[in-house]
Amino acid sequence: MSAFSRRSIVRLVCISAIWVATGHAVTAQEGLALRGYDPVAYFTIGKPVPGSQEFELVWDERRFRFASAKHLDFFKADPLRYAPQFANYCTMSLTRGVLVEANPEHWLISDGKLYIFAGPNGPTLFQKAQTETLARAEQNRGMIRNR
Repeated sequence: MSAFSRRSIVRLVCISAIWVATGHAVTAQEGLALRGYDPVAYFTIGKPVPGSQEFELVWDERRFRFASAKHLDFFKADPLRYAPQFANYCTMSLTRGVLVEANPEHWLISDGKLYIFAGPNGPTLFQKAQTETLARAEQNRGMIRNR
């Protein structure tokens, strides 16, 4: 009996494809972006949609998954348009200088950019003081890079 399962072989093929497509292999430090949700779906479908391992891409040290090859192509063409603004972190928490993993079910598109939040009140709080919120979050963006 082989030491590799069918699933292991498929995973190895997917990782190899990512390496070929992006020029590097996925490492343990390259976490899953948006808990596996498709970032393009927020813009095209208007709701969070789980992505598939079949359509995966490493960008900005994170693995993004997409619901379709078309969404993957959209992202490849303009990743800055579709990626969440503060990686996997809650925009509102970042304003307080705290890194909290966001829940991709709580989101908002504002001025063509995707923001994700830890809880259901995040989008409403964001909209109440958007300019101030973004200024404070941007001041603390360095926390993400240092992580």
